[in-house]
Amino acid sequence: MPLIEIKDIVRTYKTGSEGVRALRGVSLSIEKGEMVSVMGASGSGKSTLMNILGCLDKADSGSYLLDGTDVSSLSKDELAAIRNRTLGFVFQQFHLLPRTSALENVELPLLYNKDKPSWKSIRSRAREALDLVGLSDREKHTPSELSGGQQQRVAIARALVTNPVLLLADEPTGNLDSRTSLEIMGIFQRLNENGLTVLMVTHEPDIAQFGKRTIVIRDGLIQADRSHKQHSSSKALKNWSEDDVTELTKSLSE
Repeated sequence: MPLIEIKDIVRTYKTGSEGVRALRGVSLSIEKGEMVSVMGASGSGKSTLMNILGCLDKADSGSYLLDGTDVSSLSKDELAAIRNRTLGFVFQQFHLLPRTSALENVELPLLYNKDKPSWKSIRSRAREALDLVGLSDREKHTPSELSGGQQQRVAIARALVTNPVLLLADEPTGNLDSRTSLEIMGIFQRLNENGLTVLMVTHEPDIAQFGKRTIVIRDGLIQADRSHKQHSSSKALKNWSEDDVTELTKSLSE
C-alpha cells in the first residue's frame, strides 16, 4: 500500500470575483521509503500540492489516502492530530522561537501530543532528535546564537521529534549557502536511508537531484515524473572547499 495516494485533486482559490485553479486534477502515489523532489516555477501549484499532502489545506475535489487513511473528509481537529502524529515539516523560514533554546524549540511538538508524554520523556526525545542532526552540543543556544545551517538543523530535529512517517520539506535550502545546503541534504539522505519517507519542494534542479525521484508541476498538472540516479551529498562534501561545492551545484543544474 502506498504511503501517499491522491486521485484527481483539484484546488481553486478565489481572488475577488475570479477563481485561480492551482491544481487541475493531480494524481500520484508515493511509496514508503521514497525520497521525492517536487519542482515547478512560481505559481505552478507545487506549494498547494505540498499544503494538501501536509493536511494544511483541503482539496475542492478528489481523494487523498495517507497511510491508508482517507483524509479528504476529516475535520480540522482530526487533520491537526494527523499532522502532529504522522507528519514532520521543515520550511525555508526556520520558524524557531527566538528567545527559546534549541532544545526547547525541539520539545514544542510534544507539548501538543495527545499521548501526553512525561517531561522526562519529552526532554529525552528532544535530545535524541538534536543528536540525530549533530547538535547535541548546542541545545542551550538560542536561534540568534546559531548559524543558518544550525537553525535549519534544529528545525529538522523539531520535525523528527514526533517520529513521523513522512517528512515534508518546503524549499529547505532556500536560505542557505551551497555547502550548508549539501550538509542539510546529507541529513535528509541519511534519514531516508533509515526508512523515513521524504517529500521535498524545491525550485533548484541541483537540490532536486539529491532525491531518488523528481515530479515536475506546471500549470497545476504533473508535467513529468521520473526516477533517477541519486547524487550523494556525503561524497560531494568530503574534503571539498566552498569553490568545489559551488562548481558541483552549477554542474548539476546544467
